[in-house]
Amino acid sequence: MKLLRLWPQRLVGQVTLVLMLAVALEFIGSWILFEYSRLIRAAPWIVLLGSVGSAFILGLGVIAVAALVLRNLSQPLRSLAEAADKVGQGAHVRIAESGARDLKLVAKAFNAMQDRITGLLRARTEALAAVGHDLRTPLARLRLRAGFVKDAEAREALEADVDEMTTMLDSLLAYLGGQEDPEPPRRTDLAAIAMTVIGDAADAERPATYAGIDHLPVQARPLSLKRAISNIVENALHYGGDAALILAREGDTAVVAVEDNGPGIPEAELAGVLQPFHRLDSARARNTAGLGLGLTIVQQILQREGGELVLRNRPQGGLRVELRLPAL
Repeated sequence: MKLLRLWPQRLVGQVTLVLMLAVALEFIGSWILFEYSRLIRAAPWIVLLGSVGSAFILGLGVIAVAALVLRNLSQPLRSLAEAADKVGQGAHVRIAESGARDLKLVAKAFNAMQDRITGLLRARTEALAAVGHDLRTPLARLRLRAGFVKDAEAREALEADVDEMTTMLDSLLAYLGGQEDPEPPRRTDLAAIAMTVIGDAADAERPATYAGIDHLPVQARPLSLKRAISNIVENALHYGGDAALILAREGDTAVVAVEDNGPGIPEAELAGVLQPFHRLDSARARNTAGLGLGLTIVQQILQREGGELVLRNRPQGGLRVELRLPAL
């Protein structure tokens, strides 16, 4: 005897039992098959329970297959989203061109787009470097020639114009090339930078004061951070008449606050002054130098360092500008 099996076959309200017996006749190399079947009546609830069980097992299988398919689809999409976020922060990330055909096309298009963006940024950086060099050369010649003017008043006016043009050029190049800062972040003492900026202003006999802690480490680009603080202090001195820098630590946040006693900024303009080339009507009326990029550059620097720029008017008058950075 080689095989003995039982096949239950369900119909509506009944079960057919089939008994098949196969016997091998080895001496003649043949098989003899015996089959016995009998129709048995079954209760409806047994048939219903069997159907529900079969449907449940089938549903579990479908859910497992769907979960596996979704996992294979969602993992490349999650990697693509993470790569897009890193690229938005200035990093260069390439994603694997694998998976389903459509996902491969998306990954290939993403990598190609990133290559084009990198090429455009590199070309812009090279163009800015060339423009900066070409414009600074004639400005240096103008400054040299202004020194030979015998009329002191005319000489001072020419030198002031050259200084203004140089400042505007530096601001424009800093704004356009802000995302391509080659300086690496490192551990930096924020208090030392702030005291240096205030000390330079005080040495020039300008009304600038410092108050706060003597040591506050942060992870940032020191030269960019010094430019940001200098821009804020210069704005306070220029528009407010004085500058008071207060350095404090609030939990895990380093706060550089610069206050002045000037007219402040209208509430409706607090958000607008952060836009590029935006200048207040009062600044235009006074023929104030600059392109309206000072606060924009500061905001750009802070965003690159993971911080934020906060502007608010003081109740007693004047403006308070806060540079908030993650502290170590």
